[in-house]
Order: sequence, then C-alpha cells, then structure tokens
Amino acid sequence: MDAETSVRPIRPTDRDQLPDIWLRSVRATHAFLGEDEIQTLLPDVRNELAVEGELELWVLADRNDRPVGFMGLIESSLEALFLDPDQRGRGAGRRLVAHARALKGPLTVEVNEQNVDAVRFYEAVGFETFERLADDGAGRPYPDLRMRQP
Repeated sequence: MDAETSVRPIRPTDRDQLPDIWLRSVRATHAFLGEDEIQTLLPDVRNELAVEGELELWVLADRNDRPVGFMGLIESSLEALFLDPDQRGRGAGRRLVAHARALKGPLTVEVNEQNVDAVRFYEAVGFETFERLADDGAGRPYPDLRMRQP
C-alpha cells in the first residue's frame, strides 16, 4: 500500500474537492457513461457531498493532507468509493475498503456490472456477487451487481 496516503474523517474544507475527485474518477472508470450522462449526475453528486447527511464520508488524503479519494458508508454498505485516477493501482482502494471493514465488519456494495475494473477490484478484496439487478437503482439501463464480503 501507498505509505504516502492516510484515511481520515471528512472535514468541512474537503467537501468542495470531492465532486472533482468523483468527476475525474468516473471519467476514468465508467466508459459506459457518456459525458452528457456524467454531467446530468454531477449536480446530485455535488448536493450529496456538500452537506452532512446519512452518508458517512471518509477521505483518503495525500502526504500534504489533500483529498485524493473518498468513500461513503451507510451502516455496513459501501455506497461510494472514488479515487483520483493517479491513485488507481497503488493500494488506495484496498486501504479504504480495509478501513471500512475495520469500522463496520463485513461490507456490502452495489457496483455497475459494466464497470469491469470495479467488479474485479471488489472480487479481489473478497466480495462475492449475490444478486444482479437489471438497472442501476435510479431506473437507468445499467445493470448493477450486489456484492458482499463473507
């Protein structure tokens, strides 16, 4: 794992940076979404990340304490995990999942089936698919996989 990063609770000053991380991450990993669809989702993402709510947010910070990734939890459900593309393949995602598991025990996650790299990542960190949904929960035609750690 990358020793240059650490996981910490979100701070109010982080909230403005997270939508940009989300945007860069989605552009790098969600090839099945067009730019118009991404831009349609962005206002909702900004709203969700702007204020404290049901989503328990954790930040992956670089050695200068700047956010380079984040995850959102609701109880033991991993609702969001997004990394700056420069952090991919460096253990950052594993670090966030390990932190979440230490906090919450075995986790569940819902991931777009077409995001093949994400599915492989979750399988590599011990998740198993237990259900396939025909859409993404918002009614869009992107099948989701529900996965859990045993």
